[in-house]
Amino acid sequence: MKNILILGSTGSVGESTLKVIEENKDSFRLIGMSFHRNSARAIEIIEKYAPDFVYTNIEDSKNAIKDMSETSFEILSGSSDLEKLLTIHNVDIIVSAISGFAGLEATILAAKTGKRILLANKESIVVAGDLLIPLAKEHETQIIPIDSEHNAIHQCLLSCTDSNDISEIVITASGGPFLNHSLDELSSVSIKQALAHPNWSMGSKISIDSATLVNKCLELIEAKYLFNLDESKFSLVIHPQSIIHSIVTFTDGSSISQMSNPDMRVPIANALSFDRKVPFKFKPLDFSGMRLDFLPFPDDRIFLEEMARTVCSDGGLLGTIFNAANEVAVASFLKEEIKFSDIYSVIKRTFDTKSMSNNVDLESIYEMDKETRIQAKKVIESLP
Repeated sequence: MKNILILGSTGSVGESTLKVIEENKDSFRLIGMSFHRNSARAIEIIEKYAPDFVYTNIEDSKNAIKDMSETSFEILSGSSDLEKLLTIHNVDIIVSAISGFAGLEATILAAKTGKRILLANKESIVVAGDLLIPLAKEHETQIIPIDSEHNAIHQCLLSCTDSNDISEIVITASGGPFLNHSLDELSSVSIKQALAHPNWSMGSKISIDSATLVNKCLELIEAKYLFNLDESKFSLVIHPQSIIHSIVTFTDGSSISQMSNPDMRVPIANALSFDRKVPFKFKPLDFSGMRLDFLPFPDDRIFLEEMARTVCSDGGLLGTIFNAANEVAVASFLKEEIKFSDIYSVIKRTFDTKSMSNNVDLESIYEMDKETRIQAKKVIESLP
């Protein structure tokens, strides 16, 4: 029996993890969870899975669960309690599924535990890869990515013992709901249209990132750190069906890909496995009627990829700047303060005003994140 702690239990990744746990009750138990504002769903999870520890930093959320009488658990809150939660001795697996920059603190603390981390919070790698990866190695913490693309690469590389044998790694992107739209056609799209991903059911932030293709650029940066390879080894390719999640080509000309229907339970189950596969009820692929298409990254959004590659090559705090500009732009779009097409302008103009710094520590990351958000809001105010 493995004890699982889910950070971000009410989000889409947290929910998918709970479904895998539900089908493998003899192998996994939810020992702890964190949530933000969705107290109604948190209460349902607590009642069903009976965790020992529940963490939330929101006062209203704490009040919503403190009077629950049918279950017995400890309510935790604040930075010291977060560290306590992550270092509980009988936690075996930590699922880092908090969305965005907000997940950085928890992921950094988790990296010090020596436990297995199932990482969905790509932003922590994007902004702090230079800190997080060495920290995990120092504490013998195993990081296994559970987004479909990086988990696919992880699986494809299991038999590879020498990185010099790798010729190319293709990271696929569905293209989102606006695959066949030019950049000029995106100024009038609605929030509802942008959230309507054709293949995946995800939270609002990552759904918008997928629609803009920024998500794939964040994944490029993450891949560079996770697999310790130069960014030139990675290619971004549009694959509308979301069946092949990544492809690794080796120097002998052979290629290995990982395939599955778009279902977050697949990478999560893989990452949960130790000495055996973790089973669950899934929809099998129909190879007899399958069509697989591949397209180049759109020319009119290639500037996004170029920014991501600059982050990879120049490092420093550029990942923090790129991520913060995007988070501010997406939040503004979801509040109907800017047009969808303005997201690109906010990111590019904020990134172009970047200040170079190679001083990468947590304090400088948080300070740069704060400064970049201020700058991005100024850019928004200046938009026509």
